[in-house]
Amino acid sequence: MIATQDIANMVRDESVHKRLYTDPAIFKMEMERIYGTIWVYVGHESQVPNVGDYITTTLGTQDVIMVRGSDKQVHVLYNRCPHKGAQVVAKGCGNAGKFFRCPYHAWTFKLDGAHLAAPMRAGFEGTCFDPKHPDFSMRRLARVDNYRGFVFASQAAEGESLADFLGGVLSSIDNLCDRSPVGEVEVVRGSFKVRQPSNWKVFYENLHDTMHAVVTHESSHAAAKEQATKEGHMPLELHIMAGNGEPYTFWEQLDLYAFDNGHGYMEGIFDPGSIESDPVSKRHYELLSEAYGAERALAILSENRHNTVLYGSGSPHTVFQQFRVIRPVAVDETEVEIQLFRLKGAPEELFHRGLMYANLINSPSSNVMPDDVELYGRCQQGNLTDGGDWISMHRYHGTDEAIEGGYKAVNGTSELPVRNLYRAWKKYMLNAA
Repeated sequence: MIATQDIANMVRDESVHKRLYTDPAIFKMEMERIYGTIWVYVGHESQVPNVGDYITTTLGTQDVIMVRGSDKQVHVLYNRCPHKGAQVVAKGCGNAGKFFRCPYHAWTFKLDGAHLAAPMRAGFEGTCFDPKHPDFSMRRLARVDNYRGFVFASQAAEGESLADFLGGVLSSIDNLCDRSPVGEVEVVRGSFKVRQPSNWKVFYENLHDTMHAVVTHESSHAAAKEQATKEGHMPLELHIMAGNGEPYTFWEQLDLYAFDNGHGYMEGIFDPGSIESDPVSKRHYELLSEAYGAERALAILSENRHNTVLYGSGSPHTVFQQFRVIRPVAVDETEVEIQLFRLKGAPEELFHRGLMYANLINSPSSNVMPDDVELYGRCQQGNLTDGGDWISMHRYHGTDEAIEGGYKAVNGTSELPVRNLYRAWKKYMLNAA
């Protein structure tokens, strides 16, 4: 175990020690002290619409099941049979029927995890076996909460509420849902998954790193601009790639917000379509106006956020209705799943636009994601060398403006979001000591 004082010394106000990315012992502590305590996104209730429907996922490094119970509620269970420890269901999704049945010895459990039956019960007579005892049931996550269909779970029996934990970024989930005329979204089956050869914290840092885009993504934004010149106009498919090539003066003007617990969001870097000139956006606005009134509809569509950071969970993108779920795998490996959402009651073309964005920007075969993955891996490998010990977070350090529940950057190229991530990291790592 690493000493508490050593943990504290690894995070300075403007830099962090490279061991935070490379030390397996620190990764193990993170899974216990961060992922073992905070609220983490498990999935969306639309993924389990019917009784018995389930999906498997991970919470930190813990294998869990999200299931729709016979009480119609969503439950989250550890994927473990209490008999021999076997995973009760294989990774993926399906329908368990009325109960879970372990494939090893046929112990069965209610959909909320409670023990139901075990074969050859006579063999337990005269022993201390008590089917009502928690040791003989599938263990449930300590706390589960649902915010507008987004299901979060915490392994800690006590702690702040989900709403208090998310704080300033609840508005991003609200905006994503409010873009539906009925205020609801649903996950579209299927997703992109990318395995990245880097520590989980690197991706969070990059989400609000406005200094890297023009450099890292030069190949795609230069090609997009060249193609647009040939075509004589800039279609949306090229616009969303060319946007990474804006000059530094553009990025300096963007708003960056950082909130308590490591969360934050950045202003959108482009508008997918004007309600005056784009027919899809116009129809969307009309439907929202019918549902909410014109003023409220305009306010919803004017809330343009590029990436939101939900610390420990991932990054929803409200305009293109998707969620990049970030899952730690090992100290040097991270899985990112890109989930797409359909806005209920909205034009189907909006979903097609979101799918196009995911294909071009976030998918494993996109023109942009491979650039990032390459650099994440280089960061991981570079931090294994003896070339230095500290990671800089100096840009505009000391200038962060305090706001309710967090900070606002004075410049869009500030490294405030990264400093905020490590303020939260240090808090969680020390509070659980």
